[in-house]
Parts: sequence; C-alpha cells; structure tokens
Amino acid sequence: MTTLVNIAIVGDRDDGIAAHRAIPLALAHAASALGVDLVYDWMASDAIRDVDRLAGFDAFWVAPGSPYRSQDGALRAIGHARMTGRPLLGTCGGFQHAVLEFARHVLDWPDAMHAESDPGVGRPVIAALECALVEARGSVTLAPGSRLAKAYGALAAPTIYRCRYGLNPAFRAALTAGPMRGTAEDEHGDLRAIELDGHPFFVATLWQPERAALEGQRVPLAEALITAARSA
Repeated sequence: MTTLVNIAIVGDRDDGIAAHRAIPLALAHAASALGVDLVYDWMASDAIRDVDRLAGFDAFWVAPGSPYRSQDGALRAIGHARMTGRPLLGTCGGFQHAVLEFARHVLDWPDAMHAESDPGVGRPVIAALECALVEARGSVTLAPGSRLAKAYGALAAPTIYRCRYGLNPAFRAALTAGPMRGTAEDEHGDLRAIELDGHPFFVATLWQPERAALEGQRVPLAEALITAARSA
C-alpha cells in the first residue's frame, strides 16, 4: 500500500526564483524514488495568520525567497513544526528564519532580528555575510552522526548558494549551546546548517540543496524530509 504524504512549501511563490522551480521537482523525484504518493501545497507567508492554517500537513519545507511578505507567518510555521514535532526543512531564507524563531522563542530573545528585514534594530542574529554567496558553489563538512550526514551518506556535501545573509558569528556560541547545533561548516569554518536535537527532523541549510534537481540530480534532503514525514 502506497503512503500518502502531504507537505506544505512555505514561501511566497515566484517561478523566477530558481529554488522555487526546483523544490517541486526535488520532491517529485524523491517521492518517486521512495514509492510515496506526494501532495504539496505552496503556502504564502501572509496566508499563515494562525496555526489552524497549518493543520493537516505531514511536514514543512520553508523555501528561499526572503524577505517574506509576512515574517510573522513564516516564523509561525517554523514554530508550529518545532513544537509539534512535524518534520521541517528550511533552505536559505528558511535557515535564516529557523535561527530567528529559535532565538526569539526558545532563547527568549524578543529583540532578535534579521538585518535584512530590520536593519540597525535589536539583536542582529541574522546579519549580512562578509562575502555574499550569490550563485556560489562549494562544499561543506558535515557533523558525524547528524541527520545531514545520514541523508548524504557522507561527511561532506556539495553546495549551491544564493544568499547575502547568514548567522551572525557573534551569536553562534549562544545559539548552539543547547538543542540547536551546527551540523555543517564551510571551508572557512562558518556555520552553514543547523539541526534540533530531540526533534524527529528539524534541519535547515543556508545553501539551496533543492537546486540539484534542476541539474537532474537527486536531492538527499528531499528524500530525508519525505521519509521523516512518512513516519510522523
């Protein structure tokens, strides 16, 4: 009997964004490889006015494309997944907002801010990168035993970036001292992915793994998300 998995893609869909074209393709390929019937729904950030809108989904993919039309809506989806144990994958802007949601609601930093959305305000846990990673490619080292390492079956993974903001290094130690931990670093030692301990599947990457699907390649994290959703 085939399993049906229902995934919400959180983000303000724009087919001019390569990652937005890639995510459905990555999910479709992953579902086919796993023998899963997949249903997905694009959920605009400004449509997430309360958690009732999030009911019925097995998992969430918080997509690139920030600043979102509603930062509150994106954070509401991330917080819902974190607190209910629903599998979540955040990529690029999804990574940035997963960090922001954790800082505000787990570390109790109400003044935690994203420098792109609120420049010069509060505690900039997400800040401009020293060197913008726009269409940059490289690789990251994955933490042994991490969900990322399990998904890729290796301790390294290729990366494709399109971002100008990331974790502010000044807050890295405080943010990763508890259940949030850094599980990928680039060649300079900068943090490029986080996971939450004690959660079935909560992974966020600053790079855009979905874009491998546009090149005809499998996307291990799409498969990992669907696998986790199937078990949720």
